[in-house]
Amino acid sequence: MNDDNQENRPRMRYFRYAVLSLAALLVLSLGFALIPAEPPAPQAPPFSEQARTAAFEDALKLRTAGRQLAAGTTDGGAAASAHRVVTLLTIQARALLLPEDAAPASASATSTAPPASAAPEMTMAGLATALAASGSQRLKDAETADGGMARLLAGAGTAQLLAARDLAAAAGAPEAVAGYGRAAANAPEPGTPPTPCPSVPPAATGPGTALAAAAVAEQEAVYGYQAALTRLPPAEAGPASEFLDRHQVLAVDAEALSRLYCGTPPPQQPGYVLDAGFLAAPAAGLARLEAATLPAYGDVVALTHGPARAWALSAMQSAADRALHWGGDPGPVPGLALDEAQLPPLPG
Repeated sequence: MNDDNQENRPRMRYFRYAVLSLAALLVLSLGFALIPAEPPAPQAPPFSEQARTAAFEDALKLRTAGRQLAAGTTDGGAAASAHRVVTLLTIQARALLLPEDAAPASASATSTAPPASAAPEMTMAGLATALAASGSQRLKDAETADGGMARLLAGAGTAQLLAARDLAAAAGAPEAVAGYGRAAANAPEPGTPPTPCPSVPPAATGPGTALAAAAVAEQEAVYGYQAALTRLPPAEAGPASEFLDRHQVLAVDAEALSRLYCGTPPPQQPGYVLDAGFLAAPAAGLARLEAATLPAYGDVVALTHGPARAWALSAMQSAADRALHWGGDPGPVPGLALDEAQLPPLPG
């Protein structure tokens, strides 16, 4: 009996150790189960949303600085230029605003503004530099953003660069914006299409169709410049001749790119109908022709990527420059038709 008890004691100890170990393991596992797990880190917003947010915030910041400068300057020309910048940035900020972030419908789009402390005081030249930097960044972001957002950013950046030059000139400091902008982009070399061309015609809204429309707009611009050249004063004939050469190159580029993207550019027409006032006021007519090419390039920006989009971004900026040269207005977002009445009001 004693031998049996002695043999059983170690067994009981082992059994107790096993029970205690199991109980401890159970307590630990329950403890771990009750401790909430670390929530996963939120995913970064898509690039297009990041670009939109940055453009919106920059527009508000520069708008505030512009209002400060417009109110504080005694130079009428500089004040008028600053007011134009404020108006431009107000429209652009409304275009960049998400509907759910807008102010109530009863609020005025211009009655609210960020507090004066939201932006440091700037000189006119400093604001011109900041505006040019913002425009350049918008155009850079447009190279990568999704289609519709790329068009919006491209138009906003183009208009900001134009406004920056105007403001710098009014401030007597054109060097403030030197170096900003985009070098001319050559059209991609014709080669293998991005994807094999289908046997059926491409969609009416595809990149090839948009590029074909750009080719038509360029052909019409070539015709308009040819008609206007002999009717312009000598001082304007030189720039018009240079612009004509540029349009001829752009027309060839657009046709080649359209074929690359499976489009079918229409054949060159023998002529185009010019409105009745074109020959009487050719400069104004050329401004309208240049402005008419902007939506076509906006479509190309929205529907293409890579080198073709870079080409369209460059062509859009050049067209806006030329429209301004002839006294035209490229609009607050060149390449995009905006109904300002439909834009959401800015929040307070």
